[in-house]
Amino acid sequence: MFYNSPMSNIIQKGMQNRILSKSEIISILESDNYDNDLFSAADKVRKEFVGDAVHLRALVEFTNFCRCNCLYCGIRAENNDTLRYRMSESEILSVAKQAIDFGYKTIVLQGGEDYFFSAKYLGEIIKKIKQYDVAITLSIGERSFEDYAYLKNCGVDRFLLRIETTDEDLYKKMHPNMSLENRKQCLYNLKKLGYETGTGCLVGLPNQTLESLASDILFFKELDADMIGVGPFIPHPGTPLRDFKGNNFWLALKVMAITRLLLPDINIPATTAMETLFPNGRLLALKSGANVIMPNVTDSIHKKMYEIYPNKASVDYSELKQTLNSIERTIGTGKGFRNKKY
Repeated sequence: MFYNSPMSNIIQKGMQNRILSKSEIISILESDNYDNDLFSAADKVRKEFVGDAVHLRALVEFTNFCRCNCLYCGIRAENNDTLRYRMSESEILSVAKQAIDFGYKTIVLQGGEDYFFSAKYLGEIIKKIKQYDVAITLSIGERSFEDYAYLKNCGVDRFLLRIETTDEDLYKKMHPNMSLENRKQCLYNLKKLGYETGTGCLVGLPNQTLESLASDILFFKELDADMIGVGPFIPHPGTPLRDFKGNNFWLALKVMAITRLLLPDINIPATTAMETLFPNGRLLALKSGANVIMPNVTDSIHKKMYEIYPNKASVDYSELKQTLNSIERTIGTGKGFRNKKY
């Protein structure tokens, strides 16, 4: 790494002090000359704070019904070309049990914002999965404080609620009839209730600025999020953004790497969108600060219908193990909770 320039000094400051100003973050994002320094720094911080284990989370996509109309999402309510489904309780439990038997220590139940799955209904499913001594992550969108509290009491350990952007104007454009303020409040409610709280952003949305991305990173820091997922925007043909370019892999990787510098002990996934968009994208993310992979264990019939964006990459377990060995990383054997070190 090179520490003989203002830019390298900013990267070093992020490593050592875990804080950067908005202008400093923007300066890193707008220059491509120091990307290798940034990625190396993020990898070094990752190794120091969370080690070489890569935690696997088994993803179960149990419903693609959604009340929302987010402009970028393939399962948005107004996409009439999507074949809708809701997995039954027995189907969810069967897929989860197969993943647990395979060795997964975390089950991630993800769906659209589908109120058919009430807190009480989900709670009964969660209690049955918890009997197998695994961590459970929920990703079901905005719910009331009371619902979040009930689900926490049923055994949910983590909650993933991506904010996608903290830019007020951009949020309104991308999320019709939704409130950025409410989204943030939900995240703070989750933290208050003791969840490991995850969020994240999309990179490459129409009219998104480097300043707004810098604000996203600083929000993650302010929230003290426990998990952050950063993914490049990939246009879906069934959405209003079908003709926008998106696909900004390298910028997404930089946002992820800066996030690692400022939140060194959190969990950061090498997102599926990165692998979908760029050859060996997952590997590059793992070498630039990421320490989590979320293989999709949903059965093949339902997996095809949960299309947030097209051509989602899959994970081959044996191939993954070889890939991790090639970069001297191992598959984590525990539940992979955040080990807060500062």
